[in-house]
Amino acid sequence: MSQVFSEETHRNLLSRIPHCTGREVSDWLRTVDEGPALFRFEEKVSWLRGEHNLAYGHAKAIVHEYDLRRAARKF
Repeated sequence: MSQVFSEETHRNLLSRIPHCTGREVSDWLRTVDEGPALFRFEEKVSWLRGEHNLAYGHAKAIVHEYDLRRAARKF
């Protein structure tokens, strides 16, 4: 999993996603979950950008949050 953003930047990006995209973060997480079975972080980011026309930072924040929540469910 690739993370270049600080935790603060990640949270700031997540908080702006609903305003910038018109959809809640939970909707985007569901979209990633129901999307194609891509394994690599950057593949998921590229898919969100291409399929849903998201900015790179927003797509990366969504995939990172998805991975964090998925990892938390395994414990």
